[in-house]
Amino acid sequence: MKNLNKKILILVVEDEDILAKTMKEKLVSEGFEVEIAYDGLEGFSLAVEKHPDLILLDILLPKMDGMSVLRRLRGDEWGKTVPVIILTNLSSADEKRNRDITELEPSYFFVKTDKSLEEIVEKVKDRLGIIN
Repeated sequence: MKNLNKKILILVVEDEDILAKTMKEKLVSEGFEVEIAYDGLEGFSLAVEKHPDLILLDILLPKMDGMSVLRRLRGDEWGKTVPVIILTNLSSADEKRNRDITELEPSYFFVKTDKSLEEIVEKVKDRLGIIN
């Protein structure tokens, strides 16, 4: 279980402005510190600079797609173990992409339209070992 005296930093890498800000508001209301990146390049840079406790990562991003971000993270000494929750609008029917994602060991894979913010927050807490 994480030490809740230290703010837990979540990095949200999401190019949809309203969704990114809504996720940030929800996570902040739950006691997390949140950084937002609106493209993959910025997301990767913030991740290696700030070492967040967990990353919420969209797949379809400008400048660098989420798969490339995840590959680069997994190639970094720190990034090998950072929990990553994939958020995408791609359907689970896209088998090749899903296989590629699974090989890079994300913690969870969500189709954004299938999950509520509450469910995403619960998975974040679960992955970080936070007990309500």
